[in-house]
Amino acid sequence: MLGIIGGTGLTQLANLTITGRQLIRTPYGEPSGPLLFGEMCGHPVIFLARHGNGHTIPPHAVNYRANMWALQSEGVTDIVAVATVGGIHETLKPSTVVVPDQIIDYTHGRKNTFYDGVDKLVKHIDFTEPYSEKLIDLCKQAAQLANESLIDGGVYACVQGPRLETAAEINRLERDGATMVGMTGMPEAVLARELEINYAAICPVANYAAGRGNSLHGIKYEDIGAVLDETMHRVRNLIEQVVIIYGH
Repeated sequence: MLGIIGGTGLTQLANLTITGRQLIRTPYGEPSGPLLFGEMCGHPVIFLARHGNGHTIPPHAVNYRANMWALQSEGVTDIVAVATVGGIHETLKPSTVVVPDQIIDYTHGRKNTFYDGVDKLVKHIDFTEPYSEKLIDLCKQAAQLANESLIDGGVYACVQGPRLETAAEINRLERDGATMVGMTGMPEAVLARELEINYAAICPVANYAAGRGNSLHGIKYEDIGAVLDETMHRVRNLIEQVVIIYGH
């Protein structure tokens, strides 16, 4: 079963025919909202809005463990997550879409494992390749069928948020090898790995990161909204093709 997690700018899928919704009780508390069960182009899919239906949950307060547990409990084995980012590398301009293949975690204080020694013994999982190569290839195929450009590969720096970064922090992330910056990629990716769920991310670039491009002297949130309105239309087309290919 394929699960789609929507982030900033994607709290619902207009092309999803909803057949049911259910709020799942989990050992880790409540997820961000009800799971939406439905069909897209005749294929089943489960959708979850990461920040809640009204985008009321900030990145650091998302109950990532409950979200991932709830999806797995309903049979989800593969997840494509949408995660908005700021572009650090010069090729990642606003309105481009990228599928990262690596991640660096700068977050703190988030519940980032199911194996915390409380209800499950400590376990060290391999996280060398944090994203599913199978799902990355599927996203690239979908982009070709949707006739949408997609940047293949990049390093996602996951920061704590909810504030945006300073120019000096972005310089540091770039020195570390990051090409984009976001706030929700972790611990979502590692929790999926612990549950043996294949996971990939589609990342629309909403803005230049601080100190880059037209963000040299600051970032205007209204500009981000305008870019996302245009870019999410393309992301929805891409997801539709992902669902179709996955269904076959």
